[in-house]
Amino acid sequence: MSVEGLLQIHITVSDLARAVSFYRDVLGIDVLFVVPGQSMAFLDLNGVRLYLGIAESSDFESAPLLYLSVADIDAEHRRMADLGVEFISTPHIVHHTDAYDLWMADFKTPEGHIHVLAEERPLN
Repeated sequence: MSVEGLLQIHITVSDLARAVSFYRDVLGIDVLFVVPGQSMAFLDLNGVRLYLGIAESSDFESAPLLYLSVADIDAEHRRMADLGVEFISTPHIVHHTDAYDLWMADFKTPEGHIHVLAEERPLN
């Protein structure tokens, strides 16, 4: 038996409503459902569930570093910066191949987690 793929990622948050708003309204990730009476929300990131939740104990706290694929990193950087997202870096090339340049820009979520926008920009 081997691992078949990635099903779900847990992200610890302290304010569920704020986190849901950020991932839904700023990043554009669809909300699948919020669990009534519990501090849990599940979003769909192209088939991978993002589980936003307040950890029941420190044993389950998480701070994953997500690399989010975008079609136009410059436009997405401007759009998110206009919405007040704090960027640690502006779009820049981090790797070059014969087929594409890999561009990235690091940003912080309202919870202080660092995520990265990434674009594999084809060479002309």
